[in-house]
Amino acid sequence: MRVGLFRAERQRTAVGSRRGRALASLAAALVVPVAVGLTQTATVSAAPVPAHASTPAAAQAPVDTPSAGATVSRVDWLSERRVALWVNSPSMGVPIQVQLLLARDWYAKPTEKFPSVYMLDGLRAQDNESGWTLETDAVPFFADKNVNVVLPVGGESSFYSDWLAQDNGQNYQWETFLTKELPPILEGDWRTTQTRGAVGLSMGGTSAMFLAARNQGFFKFAASLSGILTTTALGMPQAVSYAMSDAGGFDADAMWGPPTSPAWDEHDPYLLAEKLKGVSLYVSSGSGTTGPYDQPSGIPGVSTNYAGMGLEILSRLTSQTFATKLNKLGIPAQINYRPSGTHSWPYWQFELHQLWPQLASAVGVDANKPACGTSGAIGGAVGANQWIGDCLTPEYGVADGTVQDFTNGRIFAKSDTGAQAVAGAIGGAYQVSGGPEGPLGFPTTPDLGTPDGRGHYNHFVNGSIYWTPQTGAHAVSGAIRDEWADQGWEGGPLGYPVADQVAIPGKDGVVQGFEIGTMYSNPANGTHGVQGMIMAKYADLGYEGGWLGFPKTSEVGVKDGGKFNEFEGGNIYWSPLSGAWAIENGPIFDAWESVGYEAGRIGFPISDKFAIPGGVQQNFQFGYITVIDGQAEVH
Repeated sequence: MRVGLFRAERQRTAVGSRRGRALASLAAALVVPVAVGLTQTATVSAAPVPAHASTPAAAQAPVDTPSAGATVSRVDWLSERRVALWVNSPSMGVPIQVQLLLARDWYAKPTEKFPSVYMLDGLRAQDNESGWTLETDAVPFFADKNVNVVLPVGGESSFYSDWLAQDNGQNYQWETFLTKELPPILEGDWRTTQTRGAVGLSMGGTSAMFLAARNQGFFKFAASLSGILTTTALGMPQAVSYAMSDAGGFDADAMWGPPTSPAWDEHDPYLLAEKLKGVSLYVSSGSGTTGPYDQPSGIPGVSTNYAGMGLEILSRLTSQTFATKLNKLGIPAQINYRPSGTHSWPYWQFELHQLWPQLASAVGVDANKPACGTSGAIGGAVGANQWIGDCLTPEYGVADGTVQDFTNGRIFAKSDTGAQAVAGAIGGAYQVSGGPEGPLGFPTTPDLGTPDGRGHYNHFVNGSIYWTPQTGAHAVSGAIRDEWADQGWEGGPLGYPVADQVAIPGKDGVVQGFEIGTMYSNPANGTHGVQGMIMAKYADLGYEGGWLGFPKTSEVGVKDGGKFNEFEGGNIYWSPLSGAWAIENGPIFDAWESVGYEAGRIGFPISDKFAIPGGVQQNFQFGYITVIDGQAEVH
């Protein structure tokens, strides 16, 4: 598996497929008519949407999305094309994770801006990652598309709306976040235009439609894949309420009030349909019967995904009602009623591929990537690294070499370093460092697996980047890299890097964290590692800012399995029986030296020094040393 996000493969539906849930009774009531074919309608479409190019971004009237004070508190480059932002939402009062898949030409055309596509999740949206990246091929699918893909993370049962009240520990104000707080960040920092599309499945499909209607001009395209497209019809508020309670224990009354509340009407795609004029619309749903991605139950037409059957039937019925309303209003839409299929991810992945040409047309990008090929040194590197996939761009210049982008990474070439593949989280860390124009320079090796099988690495002209699923990707360079290499790289005492190298505030030195300790580099004292219990003691005493100062040695072994580090102001000694204790340079240390250090008659220290009447004392395994009136005495 390539460098990047590692995850367990699993199947789930947007609202779950477990039996015995609250929706089981609703699903069961709808299974019988499906089994006898009442909803097995052939694929049809309402008035198809004609292909058209949208107005160039530069000529558009700007959408009114003033900054509401949202700020980015953290950015993680998960790969060279996938970024996680933590956006401080003023309306919700918490950081919201938003992942971005960067456009195909992000690197090849560094001054260009790109349309965006909001990908909205289902009712059981998770807090760590979007279902679109967990359950579909969205990452490789969008790799050759010239749009920035926006993936809000979280929002279980939220319908991406502004709630009337807090519930279940959540202060949901998703509509404000998505349409007011997030856009200025995307436009200001992430080269994103005001041309947008929205694609949602299940809950997200409902949301895509009402967000487009409630925020006219915000989206050029809106797609509902198995969405519930009339939420106020007879029994639908109750069905939504059951589903939300089942998915996380949420109360629909906290969202839009009781079913008679005006807020339900204000979020019903059917009632808002007239406001969708001018939006390119795509609606799809299955029939609920067993399809190519379902496991048959043994009953004709009935799959084992019982809840998914009932939910898809609800989607089909409400989508038909919605499409009829659009036709009456003269609003064109592409409507796809599939002859089979349940409420589950494989069908939504299929629909994502089907809707792309219409989405591309609506946001003004080519549906297909330009022709490209490989040759020369980069062509040879492709042959040696076939996992890198298809080319996305032609070769183009960078620094004093060339680079070419591929589905799963990038290949950098220079006459003296050759052509080398950089990918995944290592590619993200390389981008953060400045790429070949940054301090690391060009890569000198391809993406390689580490000998212990835990991770991957690339070496560069001026450093290395190492990655594991547990530690992430971090660059190691300069004197710290040299010392780490001398100690055995990741196989040495410190293990893998867990942080980037940083300058120490107010000190002439740098520091970098590793799995089992920390490496310090200081011109006056050299480069040394501190680890284990000695590191813990060093931390208690204030690190390099305390009286010990910088380390002057790495860990040194002594008798009985003990170890010590020398520092500017003293030493820390540790052994399994005595623990870790610091000895300050001066009379106590000199007296201890006079009796043979830890190998002498009083052994290892078992305390730090402490005050006694007239002086100080420090205890050892077999005695103690006092300093009174400047005179040291060993007891």
